[in-house]
Amino acid sequence: MAESHVLVHTDRVAVAISGLLAYPAGFDFSVTAVLRTPDRRVDLMHHHRIGYWEGQPVPADFLRVGVQFADGSTVTNMDRRSLTPLDAEPPGRLLFPGNAESDARRHVAHYWVWPLPPTGPVTIVCEWPAYDTPESRLEVDGQVILDAAARAVRLWPDIDETTD
Repeated sequence: MAESHVLVHTDRVAVAISGLLAYPAGFDFSVTAVLRTPDRRVDLMHHHRIGYWEGQPVPADFLRVGVQFADGSTVTNMDRRSLTPLDAEPPGRLLFPGNAESDARRHVAHYWVWPLPPTGPVTIVCEWPAYDTPESRLEVDGQVILDAAARAVRLWPDIDETTD
């Protein structure tokens, strides 16, 4: 999915989904949020502090992101899952925040989704209560992601980690 899709566009904020890339094990995408005017009171990096509000309400300025799959399963950036050791398979689907960059007006966050989706619709959802943005959705055909993953090119052969 090379193009961007604007999910939210109000007089105060815009949120877009872009850069969906498929890999043999999963896919990633970017969320870009832009404020019309800078707001230094808002911490746009909240998504990297998953669980820091344990036992407290989720802050309104937390940009909520989630993915719903055709089988009914969901993952969100509010899930409080413990980290899985690198050599173990996670117990279920994951939406993992990747790198991000922010200033007082613009925020770009990358998310990794594991594993690949089942056939059927994949719906990316966002909501931002601090800016009165209701739940907004982008539906992507899961088969498009699966087909792209099947075409993924391995850049280097697997490396035997037992050798130096």
